[in-house]
Amino acid sequence: MVQLHLLQLTWLNLLTELKADSLAGKAVFTELVVAYTQPARHYHNLRHIQELLDLAELVQQTTECLPVIKLAAWFHDYIYDPQAQDNEIKSAIYAEEALFQLGVAPDIILGVKQIILSTEHHQSLIDSIDNLIFLDLDLAILGASSERYLQYAASIRQEYNWLSDREYDQGRKRVLTNFLAREKIYYTDYFRQKLAHQAKVNLAREIELYS
Repeated sequence: MVQLHLLQLTWLNLLTELKADSLAGKAVFTELVVAYTQPARHYHNLRHIQELLDLAELVQQTTECLPVIKLAAWFHDYIYDPQAQDNEIKSAIYAEEALFQLGVAPDIILGVKQIILSTEHHQSLIDSIDNLIFLDLDLAILGASSERYLQYAASIRQEYNWLSDREYDQGRKRVLTNFLAREKIYYTDYFRQKLAHQAKVNLAREIELYS
């Protein structure tokens, strides 16, 4: 269960660390909450953001700029329409505009934009450990416990409830098969060691459901 007041405190502390405009940041926080609490969001919601932020803390010693990763967590799914093809681009544009208004440094904004854009195909667009870490954070759910993974899978199905079972099963199987076929599901050592085996188990089990 996400505690909104604690999430807001986390957000404001991040802005303070970046010497950004905390007053304007409260308005941006409201916009983020409105976006991530839309009724159609069953997985890509505030719980997802909280999980990413918690995981980021676990790997902070290996990051180059932890605030970039945290900001990317907040903004990467601001726009989320399963029927659209430009969610990442629109989310990156919003992030750039919002962070500029908050007075965040240009290099931080650029890093956030690049990470958000890289999530479209889950491939790093630049030679950046932070980009690789974030992609692993975003896919950490694949290596979650069997129970949590089943919750995740059910939530994704709800987000695509406009598709027939046949259409969804075919598309979902294709996506999962592509992840399972990757040479490395995770880019960084931490996530490979902690989650790779369970991720393969989870993916294989779900794929089997669509066979």
